[in-house]
Amino acid sequence: MSNPVKDNVADSRYEIPIADGAIAAAYYRIEDNAVVLIHTEVPFEYSGQGIASKLAAGVFELIRASGRKVVLKCPFMARFSANHPEYRDLVAG
Repeated sequence: MSNPVKDNVADSRYEIPIADGAIAAAYYRIEDNAVVLIHTEVPFEYSGQGIASKLAAGVFELIRASGRKVVLKCPFMARFSANHPEYRDLVAG
């Protein structure tokens, strides 16, 4: 199955389309070849629909494919990682 999450390198964010041109996004920066996840946003009208979790899973899969590690500064992504042991090997430190 194809990953709906795309890396928008120009804007330093991972994106997933929602509807009517809206997106959910996970913002990042690169430090020492690691992806530092700093903030996740889902438009309010789409909250509570599991979109952030779908975004997070796609983000972690893209990071795994890149061969990088992840640094979790975003509270949502930290909770997601804590609840999904299949991604813990990606977490730096």
